[in-house]
Amino acid sequence: MASILKVDTLTGVTTAGSISVTGEGNSTTTNLQQGLAKVWCNFNGTSTVAIRASNNVSSITDNGTGDYTANFTNAIADANYAVTNGFTPYTSTNFTTYGAIHGSAASGATTKTTSTIRVEYKNIANDSTFYDAAEINVVIHGDLA
Repeated sequence: MASILKVDTLTGVTTAGSISVTGEGNSTTTNLQQGLAKVWCNFNGTSTVAIRASNNVSSITDNGTGDYTANFTNAIADANYAVTNGFTPYTSTNFTTYGAIHGSAASGATTKTTSTIRVEYKNIANDSTFYDAAEINVVIHGDLA
């Protein structure tokens, strides 16, 4: 019979924010705290830039066409965090001509600080022209300050 555990707070015995979870095969453990995304955001990159859903993101700055900065609510401990991001092009023409299917578009983090991440979406096959994206997703793993 399966068990259900309902709690509001989990606290580690040795360190309050550190809980180890036994991994597959019962031979290794993973620190639960280390595996959690500390920042994530899904936002609209066209017209009026707006957050659709997020965790630990206070706002998005539109730096110009295809150039955005996510501002964190709570800082990350240092700028050596891991970033994953992706995009959905604004139009189907933009996708066919510049989209990831043809490998001619790039979306990437250009500036990382403890309180912001700057991401860009551009055509790298031709002239590195920036394009607005209909949806931008950013996920950060690291330690909170």
